[in-house]
Amino acid sequence: MSNTEQSPVVWTPSLETLTGSRMGQFQAWLEQQGFGPFADYHALHQWSITELDTFWQKVWDYCGLVCDTAAKRVLGRREMPGAEWFPGMKLNFAANLLRLADGDHADKEAVVAYCETRPVMRKTYAELKADAGALEAFLRSKGIQKGDRVAGVVTNGYEALVGMLAATSLGAIWSSASPDFGIGAINDRFGQIEPSALIVVNGYGYGGKVFARQDDFAELIAGLPSLKVVVSVAQLPGEAPIPGEMVTTWDDALKAGEGQAPSFTPVDPDHPVYILYSSGTTGKPKCIVHGTAGLLVNHAKELMLHGDVGPDDRFLYFTTCGWMMWNWQASALMTGAAVITVDGSPGYPSLNFLWETVAKERVTHYGTSARFIAGCRKAELQPAKTLDQSHLRVVFSTGSPLLPEDYDWIYSDGAPNVLLGSIAGGTDICGCFVGSTPLLPVRRGEIQCRFLGVDAVAFGDDGQPVSEGRGELVCRQPLPSMPVSFWQDPDGERYKDAYFNTFPGVWAHGDFIEFTEHGGAIIYGRSDATLNPGGVRIGTAEIYRQVETISEVKDSLVVGRQIDGDVEVVLFVVPADGQTVTDDLIKTLKTRIREGASPRHVPKHIVEVPDIPYTRSGKKVELAVARLVNGSSKADNRDALGNPEALDRIRERLVEVGLLPA
Repeated sequence: MSNTEQSPVVWTPSLETLTGSRMGQFQAWLEQQGFGPFADYHALHQWSITELDTFWQKVWDYCGLVCDTAAKRVLGRREMPGAEWFPGMKLNFAANLLRLADGDHADKEAVVAYCETRPVMRKTYAELKADAGALEAFLRSKGIQKGDRVAGVVTNGYEALVGMLAATSLGAIWSSASPDFGIGAINDRFGQIEPSALIVVNGYGYGGKVFARQDDFAELIAGLPSLKVVVSVAQLPGEAPIPGEMVTTWDDALKAGEGQAPSFTPVDPDHPVYILYSSGTTGKPKCIVHGTAGLLVNHAKELMLHGDVGPDDRFLYFTTCGWMMWNWQASALMTGAAVITVDGSPGYPSLNFLWETVAKERVTHYGTSARFIAGCRKAELQPAKTLDQSHLRVVFSTGSPLLPEDYDWIYSDGAPNVLLGSIAGGTDICGCFVGSTPLLPVRRGEIQCRFLGVDAVAFGDDGQPVSEGRGELVCRQPLPSMPVSFWQDPDGERYKDAYFNTFPGVWAHGDFIEFTEHGGAIIYGRSDATLNPGGVRIGTAEIYRQVETISEVKDSLVVGRQIDGDVEVVLFVVPADGQTVTDDLIKTLKTRIREGASPRHVPKHIVEVPDIPYTRSGKKVELAVARLVNGSSKADNRDALGNPEALDRIRERLVEVGLLPA
């Protein structure tokens, strides 16, 4: 029996959702104009990729996006890389995010900011717009111009949003990092893009502890000679601001520009709005440049249509400013929703804190990581039984594949009445290829659908779609939020090499995926981390699905060890508190993997370790561990890791068990 046949329906849209959701209304609106009729979501999707230009124009119109000069057409050049979106358009990103900041909506909450070190901050749309205008005026007074980079070492809170809006209003380019990054990791990012302005906190709180970083960030400023101005945020009110001659406090900067409205400077459609970064575990991160119009229209589609987020909603996505989900969350402002930000540890003061915040703030859309949901399941939390969830409609999950058992937990103890939207894409497109829709049922262990306008299929090695089974996730037609370039890549070779060399003219994303017969998707991990024991290609997520539902296991990581022309599977296990990896547990693990996956998935070696290395955005670092296991001398960029010491412990354990020489 295939995976796809085993996926029972765990949530079904009501008639009210089918017709009343924004996507349902969008479908009806299209039909009124003579498109369709669309029998179901899949028919709508097929039309969206067949009539690509018309589809994206209709998204722009339906979502009410604004521009100063209309585009001559939707798509100029169609080839990838280099597709040209909305040629001739002039627009401003911040103008679109603040388009509901006037009139009836002005006094509605725009941002509610929770953090561990300051009281909850509540700001209206009118206040958000006024502060963005004031900060923009201050930056202009310091010589910041269109095209300059404004960098933020900031927490997920109000100031980060104001900083981004001020920068993008004047046509500057925003780029952010989280303040828990090492100075080396921040320099690896910002050193490449040479920012003219820096907005920086004086520290941060996490898990009940305070981390003052004035000295570190003074060193960072000294290492960025391109800076003209620094704005210091008192994230830790009891600590001193960042020292330095060019430093102005946040309050003084806003006071200096008080009363100035945002300029909403018009820019070209491919003018950079954001620079995001690859994880950088194997060297300096790639600087991924996103264009204004393409990112805007794609986020409108994802949030308003797929996410069903609107002006009466309250949206909370737990993220840091070093992850693309922060940029995604920021775009929720264009919907008129209240954006609830949370900075700090997701498990402090308890694992229930985020669920309690969702209840207290009457959140309608809550986003988190698959890892957090798994943690709630293992801790046997029951927020559905203890908290008011009457407002909650959607729970988003991303970061890694969501286990079938985590669907079970959501629909029993987590939030039984919600649409559970497992979404997947990446920093590369600052958005999703596959994810959720209010127009289809949710099936256990499956992502619901390909997103509208996304011509995604699974390719075999021959560059042809696989009729069934797994393959490389590719996108055969341009998507507006594909990067416009990499920074400092004048001939575009690094960009082309990253996505278009595997299958010329087709975007290869690097995920190992299966599309099911009812149009859903299952992701089996990164394709560069897939294992090939006996020449059979298997995804790492297939093993995690079995291992991480065993109560004695807290965390795990799996890699392939090259030996004698074949591959051995090596499984690292962090035991649950109070447990150790005994012979009995090894036997249990091997039996579960053999029965739940296949004999080929069974690890040759199971090694107990104290911790698993993660990137700062919460992804397991499989490739660095694979290099370690295979004796590579290539140095990894430890600054890119949240817990680099975990690699040292793994190396020590590999030596102890004889898999590496002493």
